[in-house]
Amino acid sequence: MATIGVLLSGCGVYDGSEIHEAVLTLLALDRAGAEIICMAPDIDQFDVVNHLTGKTQHEKRSVLAESARIARGNIRNLKAVKAADIDGLIIPGGFGAAKNLSNFAVKGKDAEVNPETRRLLKEMQAAGKPIGAICIAPATLTRTLAEKSPQVTIGNDPGTAEAIQAMGGVHHNCSVDQIHVDAANKLVTTPAYMLGPGIKEVAVGIEKLVHKVLELAG
Repeated sequence: MATIGVLLSGCGVYDGSEIHEAVLTLLALDRAGAEIICMAPDIDQFDVVNHLTGKTQHEKRSVLAESARIARGNIRNLKAVKAADIDGLIIPGGFGAAKNLSNFAVKGKDAEVNPETRRLLKEMQAAGKPIGAICIAPATLTRTLAEKSPQVTIGNDPGTAEAIQAMGGVHHNCSVDQIHVDAANKLVTTPAYMLGPGIKEVAVGIEKLVHKVLELAG
């Protein structure tokens, strides 16, 4: 069975990986019998948000250490993972995908991508291996692979869709239970909590994305 990497960006929707999206991804992969390699960059978070109050806290947290919470400690430093180690890659959403894996949340179409994230995405694309991106993560994917005119979905938010197109991507509106497949680039995307409304609806699209990534991974 395929080995699939799951690229995490912290722990919590407002400053890291969206936990429901990450766990649903891991569950669907495990049910399909895939080997899972969780990974995250060893960097400080862009910010730390109190998820009870929604307020930013004046402290530092490690993206890798926070991501390890979701992975139950079984996680690798992104720097040590190569495309040759995995057959496919999936990136859950959450603001961490747009704050820590890139700074899309701050700079929009002018975003810069974390160097190790960029390296792995480029390696995967060059090797012809599939990449899945959930929720807001397609924005970071688009910025990285702009020269390939990636076709993605984040749902139907006009502002984010416009930014994706300004970065060189092609946006397709989708409902929460749908996926969009860019067959030429082997990219699979789904809106998840960009649309919601709840975990059972989000699960449908994520499960479809996981199955398609596994199919493309061969």
